[in-house]
Amino acid sequence: MCGICGEIYWNGKKASEQRLKPMLAAMQNRGPDDEGVWVDQHVGLGHKRLSIIDLSSAGHQPMIDGSLTLVFNGCIYNYQALRAELIDLGYGFQSHTDTEVILKAYRQWGMECVQRFEGMFAFSIWDDEQQQLLLARDRLGIKPLYYAPVDGGVRFASNTQALLVEDDINSEIDPVGLHFQLTLHAVIPAPHTILKGIKKLEPGHWLIVNPDGQMYKKRFWHLEAKRPTTLNGNPAPQTQQQWVDAIHEELKRAVHKRLTAADVPVGVLLSGGLDSSLLVAMLAEAGVKDIKTFSIGFEDAPEERGHEFDFSDMVVKRYQTDHKQYLISNSEVLPRLHEAVEAMAEPMVGQDAIAFYLLSEQVSKDVKVVMSGQGADEVFGGYFWYDKMAEAAAQLVDAGADLSDPQVALQAFAPYYFDRSHQEWLEVVNEKYHLENVTAQYVGDHLTEVGADEFLDQVLRFDVTTLIVDDPVKRVDNMTMAWGLEARVPFLDHKLVEVAMAAPAELKQNGKQILKAIGRGLVPDAIIDRPKVAFPMPALKYVRGEFFEFMKALLTSEAAQKRGIFNAEKLQQLLDDPEAPQAFTAIQGSKLWHAALLEFWLQKHVDKVL
Repeated sequence: MCGICGEIYWNGKKASEQRLKPMLAAMQNRGPDDEGVWVDQHVGLGHKRLSIIDLSSAGHQPMIDGSLTLVFNGCIYNYQALRAELIDLGYGFQSHTDTEVILKAYRQWGMECVQRFEGMFAFSIWDDEQQQLLLARDRLGIKPLYYAPVDGGVRFASNTQALLVEDDINSEIDPVGLHFQLTLHAVIPAPHTILKGIKKLEPGHWLIVNPDGQMYKKRFWHLEAKRPTTLNGNPAPQTQQQWVDAIHEELKRAVHKRLTAADVPVGVLLSGGLDSSLLVAMLAEAGVKDIKTFSIGFEDAPEERGHEFDFSDMVVKRYQTDHKQYLISNSEVLPRLHEAVEAMAEPMVGQDAIAFYLLSEQVSKDVKVVMSGQGADEVFGGYFWYDKMAEAAAQLVDAGADLSDPQVALQAFAPYYFDRSHQEWLEVVNEKYHLENVTAQYVGDHLTEVGADEFLDQVLRFDVTTLIVDDPVKRVDNMTMAWGLEARVPFLDHKLVEVAMAAPAELKQNGKQILKAIGRGLVPDAIIDRPKVAFPMPALKYVRGEFFEFMKALLTSEAAQKRGIFNAEKLQQLLDDPEAPQAFTAIQGSKLWHAALLEFWLQKHVDKVL
């Protein structure tokens, strides 16, 4: 895992190491082990390295192979098999890195090479023969990739902070991004961001930049959510147990790939929930001894406990892991929030971001790579709102409605997920940012795309390919990479996702039935059978005291008033009664926190006054 950046111009301007160096400095934590810059006339590439595979200098980037120059962030888990295949085809290698495998694979198969890659990646290739700059992002968007058009050219980087070091980026609020931010639980789907001048490459896409400045995209992966007749060349499973067995095998492979593609130790972030507990069990099944596990918790609040150590300890005891546990004082959380927001490439309202940030700080002292359970809820139907959506869809069908109509599909989705209606958005946001209901249009279109059998299939596919990318996955990447820690997410292995999406929708209702069946006998029953709960963060959950005063100061500051995102009267209503029922979203997020976090991020990264 690393940080990458670059620039290309087509108006006669030269690329500059003096511009690339500050961009690299803004990604220092993503790659503390090595740095490289390559400039050739109008194109330049930069790289910050976190050494995980082939720790030698042979892995230095930018990596050059004749007319090709590459910068790469991520990990190709099947690089060893691809390397052997390329050697059989006559290629020689100077290193044992997955980076060099990408270069040789591109030379052999061109842009089709990505179809062979299993892993998480964001990379850029300068093809001198074609005079093209190529950018690619993995199928599920696990690795970030942002780009910004500038006068006569374009720049790209692994985070927005690197792009914002130059003052020629348009940092005005994008009303489209703002509508998504305040409606879709802070998810702004690619290519939009909260800023007009910065875009992000869609997952599973190439971006091709031609020498005349023409840019176009090419999609290389589309997820189906249909019942197949065959699966991986064999007849498709017909019973629940057959599906459980098929997914169990695919999960084992996903974990094994993420374990073996590293020349450093790999740990597990153990929350005490089913998903991370299963990862420990899978590693134990694979014969791994002395598994390194890490858990974090917070001081209790009067209303709730601040940790789940009772449950994580069960897994530690069963598998005799090499475990470290961290208990954080609630008084430490708010002061450290500044650091977590500093690490955010985009404004993220998930309050467990600070937990990941603080946990990563400690874990990075012991390992460079961890596995994490992100993606399991979205892939296997773990959230409470999925069943509500499926029930609403069934009622609409019974009433004669057509779920292939985007407006009808929205009726089964929006009430259980949208943070606010479009009417409320118009009331909350000042008029200069007003526009049509872009979120509803976008979501409705995606919930009626071809390639899904049932409404729940549509919802889960949309969540896996869109919502998760810009919520938990981005959060984990940003918070772990702030400490030079690589997080690997086996539940988002694209082959596992494809098999899970092929399974009958009814197996993904009632809270991750499939994973519970896999876990039975491997994970303590107390973990499998307990109700799903959100990660406890008492210091930020209750909108009161020092936390409330902090948010109030942000939202009434001179910078906030000058920007003028929020209607003053509506904002005051939130400040007057921040814990009123209407002050929370459908999935129980604090609307005041959402507003304050957005303003906090803008003041830190755009205004640069915090």
